[in-house]
Amino acid sequence: MGTRSLIKRSVTVKGHRTSVALEAPFWAGLDLLAARRGIPLAQIIVKVDLDREAGLASALRLLVLEAAMAGEISLKTEGD
Repeated sequence: MGTRSLIKRSVTVKGHRTSVALEAPFWAGLDLLAARRGIPLAQIIVKVDLDREAGLASALRLLVLEAAMAGEISLKTEGD
């Protein structure tokens, strides 16, 4: 799945800035999902934040996994 190091991005959630740390393939999956749905990545993050029951990073990883399992996005990386 490529590099395992976390990449932090700053986002605004509920009017305040916070950072989310995810592995590169999860950020790529979220970017793909936003493009497929025709909405900004920030909008996806805010929706996940409103609906989540766990930590934000975990909830975002689950969203990417669910979208991949449903065939909405592909998580294939170079070399696959």
